[in-house]
Amino acid sequence: MPKANELKRGMYVEIDSMPYVVKQVEAKSPSSRGASTLYKVRFNNLKTGQKLDESYKSDDLLKEADFNRVAIQYSYKDGDNYIFMNMEDFSQYEVNRNDIQEYIGYLYEGLEGLAALIMDNELVSIELPQSVDMEIIETSPAIKGATASSISKPATLRTGKIIQVPEYLVTGEIVKVNTETGKFISRA
Repeated sequence: MPKANELKRGMYVEIDSMPYVVKQVEAKSPSSRGASTLYKVRFNNLKTGQKLDESYKSDDLLKEADFNRVAIQYSYKDGDNYIFMNMEDFSQYEVNRNDIQEYIGYLYEGLEGLAALIMDNELVSIELPQSVDMEIIETSPAIKGATASSISKPATLRTGKIIQVPEYLVTGEIVKVNTETGKFISRA
């Protein structure tokens, strides 16, 4: 059972028998002596998508959510639903676009390394890998003589996501993208 001062973005907890993911943690230090630090935490309910803001003292205990983590692969899109395949028993999970809106820019057919969080035989969320390799489908031409400098340019990836890449990269190159920050890491 984690204490409030151990909470980090992306952790899963259970509040009133409902699963929540930690979206934001902010520590507030009081000005008076002897008062304990308060932690303002923003949660998202994994089943309903609703936000919940709570405040905790540093030694308040929270209950970890009880999930089964299952390796999955993104298979295909069917209308507004995204289909994922369980890599162990090949069963399929269907997830509505609205439930995974923040991950869509990283999903392409055949993507592996994903994890499904299963609670009561129901998929409540997915987890992306730390980084994904994606192809640049459109960017301005490389500038002659450009080296690894801090100058960047926009590039459109195969999913339609636009990121900033170094100016020496060209269309067709495969790049590694951090799924938490959405930033370019390196060539793949």
